[in-house]
Amino acid sequence: MERNRYADLLRVAAIGGVVYGHWLLVDVTYRHGRLSGLDALNYVGWGRWVTWLFQVMPVFFLVGGYVDALSWTAHRGQGESWTRFVRDRAMRLLWPTAVYVVVMVVAVMVARAAGAGPAEIAEAGWLVALQLWFLPVYLTLIALTPPLLAAYRRWGLAVPVVMAAGAAAVDAAVLGAQVRLIGYANYLLVWGSVYVWGFAWQDGRLTRPRWRPWALAAGGVAALAGLLAWGPFPVDMIGAGERAGNTSPPSVALLAYAAAQSGLVLAAEPVMSRLLRRSGLWRWVTRLNPAVMTVYLWHMVPVIIIAVAFYRTGLMPQPAIGIGQWWELRPAWFALLTLVLVPLVIAVLRAERPMVRLPAGAGRAGSWSPALLIIGLAASVTSLARLAVGGFAPAGRPPVLVLAAFAVGLACILLTGRAPPQASQSAVPRQTARGGPRAAA
Repeated sequence: MERNRYADLLRVAAIGGVVYGHWLLVDVTYRHGRLSGLDALNYVGWGRWVTWLFQVMPVFFLVGGYVDALSWTAHRGQGESWTRFVRDRAMRLLWPTAVYVVVMVVAVMVARAAGAGPAEIAEAGWLVALQLWFLPVYLTLIALTPPLLAAYRRWGLAVPVVMAAGAAAVDAAVLGAQVRLIGYANYLLVWGSVYVWGFAWQDGRLTRPRWRPWALAAGGVAALAGLLAWGPFPVDMIGAGERAGNTSPPSVALLAYAAAQSGLVLAAEPVMSRLLRRSGLWRWVTRLNPAVMTVYLWHMVPVIIIAVAFYRTGLMPQPAIGIGQWWELRPAWFALLTLVLVPLVIAVLRAERPMVRLPAGAGRAGSWSPALLIIGLAASVTSLARLAVGGFAPAGRPPVLVLAAFAVGLACILLTGRAPPQASQSAVPRQTARGGPRAAA
């Protein structure tokens, strides 16, 4: 089965939006011995519209749904279980994440030993953990893929429609009845809706006939315009608003934006697929695609390195956000960060090569394996969510209990059983065969 080159291109393009979006919108300063991270949107009013260019997480969930639908179908075709599918997909994400977590914890301890202040360590630890929010959501959607795909195959596009209606109901409860806790359900309802659109992309229901992606885009634009004009939602698609935010948790307005973005992305597939077949672009995509997960995990580390090396030593000025000099320095800021990120990613990828040979499972599988997998996922998801919120060093030291929960979760997932010797990724359609965490991110 031929690989979907366009899906790989989308993943590579989206990671660029994530990296440069974070580098632009999270302004890091070092003043009076204190490292700080400021939201540039609070200082550049018109910049809220720029977030429409950098909010590309819908692309990740759309591609993720496409790839995981193929992967689960292939696993089922081989007679494999839910446990095997979820464990294999989860470990492809968790092995490189575990490496990142260990390195960050070591960095925190080294900074403490070097005499860095608790507030400075806490701020840096939060900055390099904020991107981890994606992993709990995506791991949960991997676990829900079999029932979601079964529901989709029975009821079709009614599934994401019902999920979107649920997201709207959650927003109404949060904004009207002030039941804020229920808002976290939208992490699954909003991003889950986009994920299921990936199923519809994979089986052609959302792309044939050709007018359907345009209809999705038009519906998203209309809904977004209405929600922004008459609703409480802010224009920015990244960050928090005064009364209602669009990302933490995601709102129905973000879902409307995702519909517009996804529709346009799918409408462009025929043209871009032809371009990928006829040009050298595909060679670049194949080179960059394996690095997507690594880039996603590590892209905020250069920010800390450059801030300490250039701001703390006075080698680079720190003008106020939004003034002319601040904008003039953005190209130099991006160039410096890129110069650090590229060799960093290359080094991490080389260090991760032995992980390709690491097992996705260990021990003997048994009737207890599904329960152990659920426990492991719950521990991993909870701990990663806590790290994303609190960082690697709340109060200036590593969160021991959170890290222990992550280690326990990883061990539980791993111990659900070893894959049979004859099983290999050759059993998976070629769309999903390219490599571990890169295929999921």
